[in-house]
Amino acid sequence: MAETGYALEARGIVKIFGNHVALDKVDFGLRPGEVHALLGENGAGKSTLIKILTGAYQPSAGEVIVDGVPVTLNNPQHAQTYGIGTVYQEVNLLPNRSVAENLYLGHQPTRFGFVDRRKMERDSKTVLARYGLNIDPSSELGAHSVAVQQIVAIARAVELSGKVLILDEPTASLDRNEVERLFEIIADLKKSGLAVVFITHFLDQVFAIADRVTILRNGKLIDTKALDTLTRTDVVRLMLGKDIAFSGATKLEENRPLGEVLLDFKNYGRKRSVHPFNLTIHKGEVVGVAGLLGSGRTEMARIMFGADAADEGTVSVAGTPTSIARPTDAIAHGFGFCPEDRKAEGIFGDLSVRENIVIALQGKLGWFSALNRDEQMEIAGRFGEAMDIRAASLDMPVKLLSGGNQQKVILSRWLATDPAFLILDEPTRGIDVGAHAEIVRTINRLRDEGLALVVISSELDEVVAYSSRIVVMRDRELVAELNGENINPGVIVQAIANHKEGASA
Repeated sequence: MAETGYALEARGIVKIFGNHVALDKVDFGLRPGEVHALLGENGAGKSTLIKILTGAYQPSAGEVIVDGVPVTLNNPQHAQTYGIGTVYQEVNLLPNRSVAENLYLGHQPTRFGFVDRRKMERDSKTVLARYGLNIDPSSELGAHSVAVQQIVAIARAVELSGKVLILDEPTASLDRNEVERLFEIIADLKKSGLAVVFITHFLDQVFAIADRVTILRNGKLIDTKALDTLTRTDVVRLMLGKDIAFSGATKLEENRPLGEVLLDFKNYGRKRSVHPFNLTIHKGEVVGVAGLLGSGRTEMARIMFGADAADEGTVSVAGTPTSIARPTDAIAHGFGFCPEDRKAEGIFGDLSVRENIVIALQGKLGWFSALNRDEQMEIAGRFGEAMDIRAASLDMPVKLLSGGNQQKVILSRWLATDPAFLILDEPTRGIDVGAHAEIVRTINRLRDEGLALVVISSELDEVVAYSSRIVVMRDRELVAELNGENINPGVIVQAIANHKEGASA
């Protein structure tokens, strides 16, 4: 073993994509027989670092070191020859092939030039037994639960590699019992000397299984520490870059009476997505949603809008029990939803700015009441001017606009429907300062005009500034509701880190 004592190491890693610095002189060291958590919010650089450690990307500068020796990893298959295996959240195996075939895919035992199925299934049974699986190796992988498929993927990665195992969100689709079983397997692998990188958004799981943690933020290394020297609040603060001593309490609601109740969600949830929550939303208020990436913020928004149907609980609109089973139900009740990933889920890139603005209104009116071109131009022009959309023409493809202008187009789309309730998921992420300020001004104006809004944001100072109340999500559960003086970044960080503290705040 090398003097550093690291099984896998990254030194001074820089990765540049065009003009974007994804990683800026990042160091990372993984010891044999440890579970090392890699944490960071969206855009922190976790995925880029993992891809460099597995050979999927080449660093722009810096070096990867295995057992003290600098190496060049050409691709993930090449990384396997150095003992580095990876298992992703979405199991990357073949569900329509047998368990044994998946375990030995690409390195099947042969006899006389043919695959020796008997030996493959016999060896598979031995391997599976080491992981506590008593299943038929000849059975189709897709016939088994996600948890079993995940364990098979881990067994394959360890058998192929055997030195380093990188687990990228392995528990995202598992229930509590399945997570416990997975952790037992990880603990056994750790005892055998395997080095494990564990990427997750669930802090409880980090403290349950990891020995050390490395935190990235905006492509930079923030710190690497032993878990037993940190509290959950310490970790959240390092991830978000917020000092919990900072107090920026809002005075927004001191003299503002609550409007009528518009929405009332009772024990509303979806299995394997969001724990049942209770939330009442009034006209003329902004309910901010805070929490780390993966805490259930977006999942809650999606079931509110019917993009994912709730399978328990009830919802009332203006006092009337109703069903929001699909987005068309939500739109019929005056809901609008601006998703987090505007390029993949928000804009229709090849359609014009005009078509993107009117499409939700047209859907609400029905295609038997089609808007003609003049009507579309009038509506798009009105909202384009009101939202200060910078476009050479309303007929240009929306994909050619800047991110901030695309966000304004999506917001205009829903405002054109005259909504009663608007959900904004990270509305200011990745846009320039001018567009950012315009979006925040629009949120404040809509609130003052009586619209009910739910706004999800990772920017604590921002969400504090415009929220009437803030709910905090943690591990897919609504764990705290903050009002008045408790609407400040310090209390939010504590609530994210420890829901018992937040609930009593």
